[in-house]
Amino acid sequence: MKHKILILLIAACFLSVSLWAGGFGLTLEQTAGVSGDGDESFFDYSAFLVPRFSTYWGANNGLYISAGINADYLDKEWTFAPELLRTELYLRFGGWALTAGRMYYSDPLGYIAEGLFDGGQLSFDSTVGTFNIGAWYTGLLYKTRAGIAMTPKEQEALTAKLDYSDFANTYFAPRRLVAALGWENPSLFSYLMAKFAVLGQFDVSSQGSNGGLNSQYFAGSLSLPLKSFIFDLGGCLELLQADDSGMAFAGDFGILWMLPSNFPSRLKFLARYASGETGSVDAFLPVTSRAQGNVFKPGLSGLSLFSLDYAAQFHPAFSFDLSSTYFIRNDKYTYSSLGDEGYFLGNEFFGRLVWCPVSDLQFVLGAGAFLPSMGNVAPDGKSIWRVELNVFFSLY
Repeated sequence: MKHKILILLIAACFLSVSLWAGGFGLTLEQTAGVSGDGDESFFDYSAFLVPRFSTYWGANNGLYISAGINADYLDKEWTFAPELLRTELYLRFGGWALTAGRMYYSDPLGYIAEGLFDGGQLSFDSTVGTFNIGAWYTGLLYKTRAGIAMTPKEQEALTAKLDYSDFANTYFAPRRLVAALGWENPSLFSYLMAKFAVLGQFDVSSQGSNGGLNSQYFAGSLSLPLKSFIFDLGGCLELLQADDSGMAFAGDFGILWMLPSNFPSRLKFLARYASGETGSVDAFLPVTSRAQGNVFKPGLSGLSLFSLDYAAQFHPAFSFDLSSTYFIRNDKYTYSSLGDEGYFLGNEFFGRLVWCPVSDLQFVLGAGAFLPSMGNVAPDGKSIWRVELNVFFSLY
């Protein structure tokens, strides 16, 4: 009898292994850089170690867990920060799909609300496209990862250093609730890729009932491939409620050209606009603030930019890209510390050389400079430059 029970237990173990499959992985990313303006230079270093686990069962269900530890050296000080990263459960039943946990979400434009959020999303595939609805909370995210700074107070909290003696007030992102209803179709009319979404963010902090900032976004994007070109067009209307109600706008237009060369190469043009404070129009405020440059790193609010980027892979292990981006402020409140006259901030030039000797090892050397002398806001301002080396290693 004991032998039969043992045989049954062994069979159950093999059965569970056959129904479940998964694996562990580990990634390590390190970046060392030197930045400067004028005669001064600054060294910085960061390392990000991420262990991860994934498993799946059936044909469409899965679980992904990842965490990380950041080590940053800046201003001659070290900062160590643990993080729970993408950790989500994915279930699919018929045309429906449910994702819950700490998951990645991006709006149709990629600059309103983009990154990791805590919550869930339900999607439905139909003959006219995919519909999705989701709701997320931001107050448990690491503030640097979330990048939420919609008010001056939140901007100050974002740049404050992590203090373990005051962990709750210096680690977490602002407490906001984000909800979105979206639709997308990769082949609308057989040739258009279309995405539309309505998003809302609501201040649920203790100050939310007294001067909190809420906002809603109506966003959409269209992408049209045409022979060796891809044309992209997107726009957003934002409604804001704070002390007073108002509205703001943002949009972009891009052209990507796959060049007829002997090796993969492309040329990309991007024009992007986000309204500033100009009379009846407010400054556009995204939920997540992402840097719009590599050396000069402004947020999108109140900014226009024109970018031209060339990228090529001239060898299976080597590729590079060169970009030029010109920045314009749309009101004189944006970057007022640089000057109160003029609108043209200057131009940034940046280049990267990528070497990937094997699939799980990558080296990226980047260098560039921002030249305010090419604008009229601070024509006598010091140039800003940066050189950095990034090493990415992955173990499966």
